[in-house]
Amino acid sequence: MGLPGKYFPTVVCFWDWLSPDKIVHLILFAVLPCVTLWGYRKHLFNQNYQHRKKLIITITVISILYGGLTELMQKYVFINRYCSIFDFLADALGSITGVIFFTFIMQKKLKKIKKSDVNI
Repeated sequence: MGLPGKYFPTVVCFWDWLSPDKIVHLILFAVLPCVTLWGYRKHLFNQNYQHRKKLIITITVISILYGGLTELMQKYVFINRYCSIFDFLADALGSITGVIFFTFIMQKKLKKIKKSDVNI
């Protein structure tokens, strides 16, 4: 059993999928969890570590699922749109990047606040 030669998939170079479109996906989906976490910022840092971790993971998963849902909607709902696994990967990477960026910035702010409290 075999496949005719014309049915073999073409090998795509990693850099071929890195287009301006994917950069836009990455940036937009990095903003999504940042804005969501910003809305929860007071709630986030008034909770214990386990609750904070659970909320951050939940927002990350929801952002990634939203990226997958938009890709599926492009395939099955919208006309003249196509679904791309690379778009979804850019969405997921953007979501994770946004969460990492937000937590990094907030941790720096918290350290700065704690340092100023000690100096009082």
